[in-house]
Amino acid sequence: MIQITPHMKILLAIDPVDFRKGIDGLAGVCRIILREDPFSGYLFLFRNKAGASVKILMYDGQGFWLCQKRFSKGRLKFWPKQEGERASNKLEAHQLQMLLWNVNPWEVTILQWKNIKEKECDFF
Repeated sequence: MIQITPHMKILLAIDPVDFRKGIDGLAGVCRIILREDPFSGYLFLFRNKAGASVKILMYDGQGFWLCQKRFSKGRLKFWPKQEGERASNKLEAHQLQMLLWNVNPWEVTILQWKNIKEKECDFF
């Protein structure tokens, strides 16, 4: 199990990736496209083209973790668009948690999390 903590560095890959890729393929995306070391301990977040799933890749010092979430109702509603040549976006831990709940992480502050209405979330 991956514990997401506020001190973690999280990178979100803006472009969708082929989800047939496993650990080695996604580590290659980290190296070649994101220009980051997959052994850095960062959490790398990827989405598929349809936006129905996300994958998280992380190296914990002993091996890689690869987690996938497939949304049971619909698709991801929020994902950043590419601006310039950036291939990735940095996220805070609370933003990742919002994104995984399919809530817009760029419009919600930590204090607002308690006040999110049911209509904004797919999980109710």
